[in-house]
Amino acid sequence: MVQSLNGSIDMLMAEDEKVIVMGEDVGRDGGVFRVTDNLLNKYGDERVLDTPLNELAIIGMATGMAMYGLKPIAEIQFQDYIFPAFDQIVNNIAKIRYRTGGRFSVPLIIRTPYGGGVRGGLYHSQSGEAYFAHTAGLTVVTPSNPYDARGLLVAASRRNDPVIFLEPKRLYRAGKTEVPDGLFEVEIGKAARLREGDELSIITYGSMVPTVMSTVEKNGLNADVLDLRTILPMDVDAIITTARKTGRVIIVHEAPRTLGVGAEISALIAERAVDSLLAPIIRVTGYDIPYPYSHEEFYLPDEKRIMRAVDRVIKY
Repeated sequence: MVQSLNGSIDMLMAEDEKVIVMGEDVGRDGGVFRVTDNLLNKYGDERVLDTPLNELAIIGMATGMAMYGLKPIAEIQFQDYIFPAFDQIVNNIAKIRYRTGGRFSVPLIIRTPYGGGVRGGLYHSQSGEAYFAHTAGLTVVTPSNPYDARGLLVAASRRNDPVIFLEPKRLYRAGKTEVPDGLFEVEIGKAARLREGDELSIITYGSMVPTVMSTVEKNGLNADVLDLRTILPMDVDAIITTARKTGRVIIVHEAPRTLGVGAEISALIAERAVDSLLAPIIRVTGYDIPYPYSHEEFYLPDEKRIMRAVDRVIKY
């Protein structure tokens, strides 16, 4: 995924001189996870900007750039650091098109590594997608593989509105997939059906996709597996279709349970497909606690917890 993202940003910058990369250590160091490696050497310090350690300033500057014709790709070093810029994101960039009657827009991508699995502790491991999905005017996406990482980033760059691009850091180097040369788009708002099945549905996204797929394959589950790809807008049709198809739904995400994305999915199914359900909707999620310093394997959803949910919906 690191290579896919790096190559994608490189090609976007080569394609359009208005694309600017900015963030803490994105230039000389190539970013903490090396997603922006070597871009400074190719495009210079007027297009690859090492910023101060100030997230409010990063998003504030990027907002002004975007409003006046540039296409900034701003990196927040860890998603946990994004909160000093929260006011700029939810009160400004998300609402500028609305408050100006369409006179201004903000074609801004905010990239950020997020989630756990790399022993980063409570200030480097949070999954905050629900904070942003609650805000009209934002688009929130999270890829689960290198192919989607490129396609979704390119699709985000074609939009005229802000995109929160959440990159599961534990997947940066966790696996490989074939990625075509050149730029291509993966449709934002369109989920991917990764596996066909008719006994139960597992809906997931981001870092949990490999965990779910490994569990399904290892245990020979007859499961319909849906990778949302996009948290906002959500592919409601795909969610309702799979719920009606199997009647048994499990939702898996790394973020805490309360008011998480799984709660919204559950509500959608309850409103639109409750007559098709054969068992309760089960959420397998992170816990409602600060992310732990150690033993994070007990926090993250895993095969054992997913299989307990499978056993419950099958036997209900």
